[in-house]
Amino acid sequence: MNDSSIEEVRPVLQARDVSVQFGGVKALTDVSLSVRRGEICGLIGPNGAGKSTFLNAATRLVNYATGSIMLDGQPLEGVETRDMIGMGVARTFQNLGIYASMTVLENVMLGAHHRLGGNFGKAIFAPFHVRALERYTREKATAVLEEVGMADLAARAAGSLPYPLQKRMEIARALAAEPKILLLDEPAGGLTHGEVHEFGELVDGIRRRRNLSILLIEHHMGLVMSLCDRIVVFHLGRNLAEGTPAEIKSNDAVIAAYLGKAA
Repeated sequence: MNDSSIEEVRPVLQARDVSVQFGGVKALTDVSLSVRRGEICGLIGPNGAGKSTFLNAATRLVNYATGSIMLDGQPLEGVETRDMIGMGVARTFQNLGIYASMTVLENVMLGAHHRLGGNFGKAIFAPFHVRALERYTREKATAVLEEVGMADLAARAAGSLPYPLQKRMEIARALAAEPKILLLDEPAGGLTHGEVHEFGELVDGIRRRRNLSILLIEHHMGLVMSLCDRIVVFHLGRNLAEGTPAEIKSNDAVIAAYLGKAA
């Protein structure tokens, strides 16, 4: 099997038997999850199931006591949080982290800040190199805004945008990092039914154009069932079920613990 074939088979993100503990409380117990190349994997479960804790472990915001998490076959143990974006992991959060007084373009450019390096010495001794990187970053951010349909809003103050467009801008900022995998933490929160549908089309289009792997945490079951190729269910910090949307909708354990009724 050649290298390209191995990359197609190997999950982009693979967690095995991961446990996270806060003091005497176990937030996750031996959970496993994988995200394949080019797929949208949903992670669902009741509040307190450990979904966001898993994202925090996968992005090194919290340490895991046991188990392993691999990104493209590379272990993440010992990797600093600040280095995750450079490794190809981009994430959005439940609460928008926008810089309201900055322009939309400037906010999106922040997604590629790791490429600039922040090296003061380079700015002094290699100013042409730094300016070239800044120009490249601006061009990439502009292209991403065109991709998400916001090119005409590049010069607007981010804080002046309506909430759905701020959500879209946050996706654009994540894409500016050119990630291998995109982690979305309840991205449809606060959106109306029509806005959720548009958002789903946006995410699916991005996945298809970029062959991007996406891990989606979401409580909006209509979005999860229509968008995801595969769904993993957590309950009380443990794996409960895994399968296609159709399999999850008819899984008795999932219905009892979370869905409440067959959808």
